Amino acid sequence: MRSAPPPLPPPCLVRPYPSSQKGGTLIAEGVTDLAAHLERIGNPDAYRPLACPTCGHTGLHVHDYRERTLRAEAGVPVARVVRYRCTHEQCRARWLILPAIIARWLWRTWTVVERGTGMGPPAGRGPAVPRRTVRRWSARLQSAARPVVQALAMSGAAALVAVAQRLGLGATRTALVGAMALALGPLAALVHRLIPGLRLM
Repeated sequence: MRSAPPPLPPPCLVRPYPSSQKGGTLIAEGVTDLAAHLERIGNPDAYRPLACPTCGHTGLHVHDYRERTLRAEAGVPVARVVRYRCTHEQCRARWLILPAIIARWLWRTWTVVERGTGMGPPAGRGPAVPRRTVRRWSARLQSAARPVVQALAMSGAAALVAVAQRLGLGATRTALVGAMALALGPLAALVHRLIPGLRLM
């Protein structure tokens, strides 16, 4: 007897950036703890992209700084993030640089998300995450991973293609996390790099 396919993910998870969009979010994949982020954010050059991903122009200036509230985070309620603007007249794209430790659109660090869902390496105790939020995260992880698996299959990287073939198009996002053997943060950053705007959860 065949099992039922996993439920479809909510639209917010599978909405890539439109091809006409200028700018967006870039994830600084090497910044995996808040101490490293705090060290970098004080230096305007530390997060500056080498070139604009939209047009390739090498002139990007600091546009502004924004505050990200980190909920259920012990001792670090706010993180400052930086946006850069391309100086090319025909582009002017704005790029928000998000350290990999912060979960895009979830307003928490990945450590808090892992603690709430029981995914990834064991994490220490911290402020409680509302049960409704944990249920929403868990439902997202149980939803279909098809768009993400397709992104892995189209990546051209042999290891990622092999994972996609092993999982198949009927896998859940939980199965994907297990197959990749990555914590949620690095996996979410990889997904966003393969198809900007695509989300793990």
